[in-house]
Amino acid sequence: MNTLKRLIATFATSLALTGAAWAQDPIKIALVHGLSGSSFEAFSKQAQTGFELGLEYATKGTNAVNGRPIEVIIKDTQFKPDVARAVLAEAYGDDEVLLAVGATSSGVTKGMLPIAEEYEKILIVEPAVADSLTGPDSNRYVFKTSRNSSMDMQAQAIALQPDENLFVATLAEDYAFGRDGVAAFKAALDGTGATVVTEEYVPQGTADFTAATERMFNALKDHEGRKVILVYVAGGGDAPGKIQALDPNRYGIEISMGGHILPVLPTYKRFPGMEGAVYYYYEAYDNPVNKWLVETHQERFDGPPDFFTAGGMSAALAVVKALETAESYETDDLIAAMEGMSWDTPKGEMTFRPEDHQALQSMVHFKIRVDDAVDWAIPDLVRIIEADEMDIPVGRDNSQ
Repeated sequence: MNTLKRLIATFATSLALTGAAWAQDPIKIALVHGLSGSSFEAFSKQAQTGFELGLEYATKGTNAVNGRPIEVIIKDTQFKPDVARAVLAEAYGDDEVLLAVGATSSGVTKGMLPIAEEYEKILIVEPAVADSLTGPDSNRYVFKTSRNSSMDMQAQAIALQPDENLFVATLAEDYAFGRDGVAAFKAALDGTGATVVTEEYVPQGTADFTAATERMFNALKDHEGRKVILVYVAGGGDAPGKIQALDPNRYGIEISMGGHILPVLPTYKRFPGMEGAVYYYYEAYDNPVNKWLVETHQERFDGPPDFFTAGGMSAALAVVKALETAESYETDDLIAAMEGMSWDTPKGEMTFRPEDHQALQSMVHFKIRVDDAVDWAIPDLVRIIEADEMDIPVGRDNSQ
């Protein structure tokens, strides 16, 4: 009998030790971003900083959930679709990550979607923007914390206050980000009476916008009413400045564009009074999460958080909320926890729409103010455009 008791005690101790060891196993998360080979590297680095700050905030500095430490594994896509697919597969397979977050370029990220489905593991898209990332070619394993092109452009349309007297020419880069954005802008103008008179698409990396600009001038100049060139270019090349240098004012044409990261905002000083829409500006939101982010970032990095810093933090906050609320860390249970999930971010509350897993969120209507004491043009808050003011199309219905 004593022998039996000793065996039972030994077995119980073994189970306890096994359970304790399991509890300490790290939760592995991959950050799959372009860190070399593109001007978009700055976006990736901001997103990574924001993600790390988000984990810190959400876990109250422990960097652990349910007693298990979080291990972040960094993967570089080099902004190449084939490399992105390979490193994501490596993360899911060899590294055995629970989920992944990425990537930066919409075109690169689109190639990653089938990998998430193949491995049946979650991919949280941040900061890539294109609507198509939650569209028909996506799958149930994909969630998106970044805004999408429809949000960019519906907010931009609202900021322009469109009516039958508005005539617009659009300039965008010729890939998913640009084409999805212009399509979303046109959809947002539908029924307002405004007219898109021409669409110009240029290759990524374009530096000479002369020919495209002249075509836009010719398409707009003879219209009576408000004439606007909408610039939707994520990369370098200074398209707005080069259009401005060709003197659109001689035809009564103005330039409109969304906001951008802080290093680009000094170039907006050339456009005082311009109104547009932006995903985030650190002074626009008044809530506890954003207050912590602004104060902490200022203290550690001697400057305010930027556009994609807030995005990375929002993704991390979503991850922790899912880990805290899911019944288990099996993929299906994580999906069940995330569909319809709301959580607090630097931009206020976001919600994953159950149908296509796009995070519904607010946008900022701004007006540019120039202050000689500030290095960049200041996108002063006109108002917050709430998520329910925008009719964001459902991309893929995952409930079917």
